[in-house]
Amino acid sequence: MKTLFSILLLFSVAILLCGCPYSSAYPLDESSTIYVEEGLLGKWATFVKKPNTYKEEPVKMILSKKSDTEYNIAFTGYLDELKSFGVVQSDSITGTAFMSTVGKYQFLNITIKNKIYIAQLLVKNETVSLLPLVEHFTAKIVHNSIGLRTAVDYHYKMRVHPLVDEEFCLRDMVRVN
Repeated sequence: MKTLFSILLLFSVAILLCGCPYSSAYPLDESSTIYVEEGLLGKWATFVKKPNTYKEEPVKMILSKKSDTEYNIAFTGYLDELKSFGVVQSDSITGTAFMSTVGKYQFLNITIKNKIYIAQLLVKNETVSLLPLVEHFTAKIVHNSIGLRTAVDYHYKMRVHPLVDEEFCLRDMVRVN
């Protein structure tokens, strides 16, 4: 009976880990060096599908300039699923971000509550998409920014479709007032 309980517990933990975006103690770059893109500043909105339903709820991303190379970032809207993780303060999630380039891809290093989330940033046809890497995108233990950069670069070179956390993706956001 004890073995069955242990197996169920390990399976539950594995499921939880697979459902989270990748967080790290290290950013892709030691410091921010890419200047803030003025065209990204402002409010961006999209709809996300609620789990286990066909309903869609609005989510808004707000980018503002913190410094020449850093952004303030906030997410508002449908955040009910994230409240249990303790990252939602009142009605929003706030943090800072800076841009990194790995190969031909742009990423945001998003810092929220001392955790760094790595998300690919796609800008296309007046829309912006934010695609966070999934927790298990690499099996390697990352010890520093160089190791993380190497793992991301390898992942994007070796996969036709990089692993992103679909539940946390904000696709085709449009500029709003």
